[in-house]
Amino acid sequence: MPQIPAPASLAQTAPPPPAVGLRIRRLRPSDRADVVRIDAVLTGARKPAYWKRVFRDFVDTRDGPGRVGLAVPGPKGLAGYLLGEVRAFEFGSPPCGWIFAVGVDPASAHHGLGSALVAEAAAHFRAAGVSTVRTMARRDDVPLLSFFRSNGFVGGPFVQLELDLGDRQ
Repeated sequence: MPQIPAPASLAQTAPPPPAVGLRIRRLRPSDRADVVRIDAVLTGARKPAYWKRVFRDFVDTRDGPGRVGLAVPGPKGLAGYLLGEVRAFEFGSPPCGWIFAVGVDPASAHHGLGSALVAEAAAHFRAAGVSTVRTMARRDDVPLLSFFRSNGFVGGPFVQLELDLGDRQ
């Protein structure tokens, strides 16, 4: 299947080496406040109700090997997190790993934490029997696209489409 080439500004580079002494563990229910904090810093919006729902569905239940919730502890709470799952429901897509959230506290950024989280998630997905990992990012979010490109992600075979319901009745 053809791959969409990266624009020159998103050329693949090697991810930074992981931080010395990095420890990755499973997300715990008690990590929710730190995830809300990091996500708010990264996105500019606090979403505690959203994260309560995500933690209920992905962290509190520990529902099988297809769900991934990872954390990197830091000196003052979490330094980073990643959430994903094995999915196989999008228009004929075979089962694949899907990363739907990854965040690193800006105070801990550029030390390889995000790359280490992606690598650990890939190992979990591989153990769950899938051979592909997917994610989605805004096409104008160059830092996030560059992060995923530096970790080996390339354009895939699916095109995301949307319908604006604001002008429809």
